[in-house]
Parts: sequence; structure tokens; C-alpha cells
Amino acid sequence: QVQLVESGGGLVQAGGSLRLSCAASGRTFSTYDMGWFRQAPGKEREFVAFISWSGGNTIYADSVKGRFTISRDNAKNTVYLQMNSLKPEDTAVYYCAARAYGRILYRDPKDYDYWGQGTQVTVSS
Repeated sequence: QVQLVESGGGLVQAGGSLRLSCAASGRTFSTYDMGWFRQAPGKEREFVAFISWSGGNTIYADSVKGRFTISRDNAKNTVYLQMNSLKPEDTAVYYCAARAYGRILYRDPKDYDYWGQGTQVTVSS
């Protein structure tokens, strides 16, 4: 079992930056692939970024590529999402998710086993 707690959301002006954190419980964090998703009102939850268990592989949605960076610190059981050049369309609740390593697919929420409660990010124009 893995419990995930996100933090770092808030209100920021367009062009600004935020860093989200996701703290995980459990001793096996280093064996989990991690993902960030977001969900805007009235929309489906969408993939944002993925990082493999070792941190050696990262993948981004086209909409955030070049602006967002996912990273992890296995010693701290934490995954991060650095968000730069934020746009109003980035406004959403952001969720981190975990799943045991070894799977191929990563863009669908169904590919993950554990979820945090989410943190709100609001970007004003």
C-alpha cells in the first residue's frame, strides 16, 4: 500500500511558477513508477507527466513539454512537478499517482493503482 499526499498548489499569475510535491508513505517508493495528472472542471482527468521508478525515464504531455519538469527523490519518498511559464489553461486539480514498475502504458489513469487527494492550481490571466 502507498499513501500519497500532494502539496504546493495555489494561485499564480500567468507566466509564473509553482512546484508541486507528492509525499509517499511506505518503504517501497523506489519501486513505483509515478505520474502526475490534472482535472479541470467539467473535463476528464488527463495525463501530465510520468517518471519511472529509477528516475531514468520521463515523459510529458505535449501541452506541458518544455514548461514542466517531473523529478523524484527516492531518499525522501517524494516526487515533484516543477511548473514554469504557467498558463490559464493549466488551471486544474493536480493529482499524483503511483503504480508498481514494469508496466508499459502510462497515460491512462487506469494504469495507476494509488492516488493522492489532489491540490488545486489556479492560474490567473
